[in-house]
Amino acid sequence: MLAMNYRGPRRVRADQKPLPEILHPEDAIVRVTRSCICGSDLHLYHGLVPDTRVGSTFGHEFIGVVEDIGASVQNLKVGDNVIVPFNVACGKCAFCKQELYGNCHESNSQATAVGGIFGYSHTAGGYDGGQAEYVRVPYADVGPTVIPDWMDHDDAVLLTDVVPTGYQAAEMGGIKTGDTVVIFGAGPVGILAAKCAWLFGAGRVIVIDHLDYRLEFVKKYAQCEAYNFKEMEDPVMFVKQTTDWFGADVCIDCVGADATGDALQTITGKKLLLQAGSATALHWAINSVKKGGIVSVVGVYGPTDNLVPIGNVLNKGLTVRANQSSVKRLLPRLIEHVRAGRLNPKGIITHRVPLEEVADAYHIFSSKLDDCIKTVLIPPSAKK
Repeated sequence: MLAMNYRGPRRVRADQKPLPEILHPEDAIVRVTRSCICGSDLHLYHGLVPDTRVGSTFGHEFIGVVEDIGASVQNLKVGDNVIVPFNVACGKCAFCKQELYGNCHESNSQATAVGGIFGYSHTAGGYDGGQAEYVRVPYADVGPTVIPDWMDHDDAVLLTDVVPTGYQAAEMGGIKTGDTVVIFGAGPVGILAAKCAWLFGAGRVIVIDHLDYRLEFVKKYAQCEAYNFKEMEDPVMFVKQTTDWFGADVCIDCVGADATGDALQTITGKKLLLQAGSATALHWAINSVKKGGIVSVVGVYGPTDNLVPIGNVLNKGLTVRANQSSVKRLLPRLIEHVRAGRLNPKGIITHRVPLEEVADAYHIFSSKLDDCIKTVLIPPSAKK
């Protein structure tokens, strides 16, 4: 089968790889019809996540058709079109029982933090991802959800990660009616977090980034304010000034390890790899939020350490909430939001690229070329 093949930092290509097989009675084999390149895939692509091994296939955002099922699978049948959450979750462990599907203990039992994730290095279990024609899906009775007949498949593929992550980012912010919410990062997750903040009652939504095309996009898509931090002397001071010197009620870090804007963070976190990525956006979030406010973190950082102003967290009395999105928990309400027209996931798709051209697709997205917001990859097998 054709699959994306990681060859080292900034080097990927489309290669032939063996077809996946049923390895456990709870497995399913899914023929991929759409997959995406996620902003957090760029952390892998740029070499910022440890134990990303040559030969890996990325891709934690994908949908497809069930081609085969293990003997114990009861909730799926061959031919079902399914949304496959990015979390690999057993559904039975202590954390899954709390609906913390991003922290499943069985799917990544060697780790002390994150659960299994499709296509996201061996720190997340070493599972091959969906930037391929076929994928083995463990625990097939738990994660995969049949796509409603009425749903556009372009909407469905974005429900595997980017929409749930943006929604949970807003949810973890504990947004109350009338709150001012500041979001750092106008990538796909930041765009969806801005859109979802209104669903929780925000009175003002501000997005900060440094790419004008993304700022223009989020202003139109999420009906929010958007500002370029390169035009500010200090983003933290800007937030304080625009909130009567209190700070925002909620700040959300939707950037993670690839953040720009601070020379020391960039050098130590992205060039020398002395810390787990650049924590610039997290610094700004902590320092921009009001005393007693909430910082929500969904931007991905590579394990394990970062230079973070923990003293400010203490002295300001902040609440910090962070996690991988629990997609399975959120899917029912997100499907309803799409059905009701409150969310339009496919509206962020700007590029559709054949899987054969995956190397070009990564280059375009990584280099922020051609006003790229969100890329969908179409495998050859999708034409069947």
